[in-house]
Amino acid sequence: MIAALYVEPGGVYYGVPDVDPWDKERDAHKYAGPWPVVAHPPCERWGRYWYGSPYLAGKGIRMKKGDDAGCFKAAIDAVIKFGGVLEHPEGSAAWLEFGLFPPPRSGGWHAAGNFKGWTCCIEQGHYGHRARKATWLYLCGIDDPPSLKWGKSPASGKLEQSFHSTAEAKAARSAPGYVPIKRLSHYERAATPVPFRDLLLGMARSIKIIEE
Repeated sequence: MIAALYVEPGGVYYGVPDVDPWDKERDAHKYAGPWPVVAHPPCERWGRYWYGSPYLAGKGIRMKKGDDAGCFKAAIDAVIKFGGVLEHPEGSAAWLEFGLFPPPRSGGWHAAGNFKGWTCCIEQGHYGHRARKATWLYLCGIDDPPSLKWGKSPASGKLEQSFHSTAEAKAARSAPGYVPIKRLSHYERAATPVPFRDLLLGMARSIKIIEE
């Protein structure tokens, strides 16, 4: 059995044999083992725009960096204690906050830096996502991590087209030759492709014994 933590209600982890999904209502903070985990803690307050949207920033509303109600801490604690894998967007500030070494974009597994586990950077475009979607993984409980598809993926979809301010957006859109980029929907950006889900579940299922 694998526990899938912080997953979308009714998402790709539901209905999978030997997978126990924990969504927001179930509260993955309460997970107490004993099975290995696949963890998808929320990332909004750890990414490049942790402070909120430019619209909110323009109104003087600024979010607090790392303010995720303790989700990442609970997730990494579960991965260390029970074994498994955690995923977060490339560039996540949570890595340094929790003593993990940021992995190189080129790929390969590297010692995580907290004396336990491994970390790497892969692109979900290799595993069914329409965009490249660079992702960091943290893996515990495996002495010899599996080889993955490293480097740039062939995916061509765009996650989003972002501007830091209204003025920047206006200037870009009025420039000669401007071509708008079709954005993926919020659901498309956040969704976990089935092949990527299966990759993470495969890692978790290979966990044997975690030494204290």
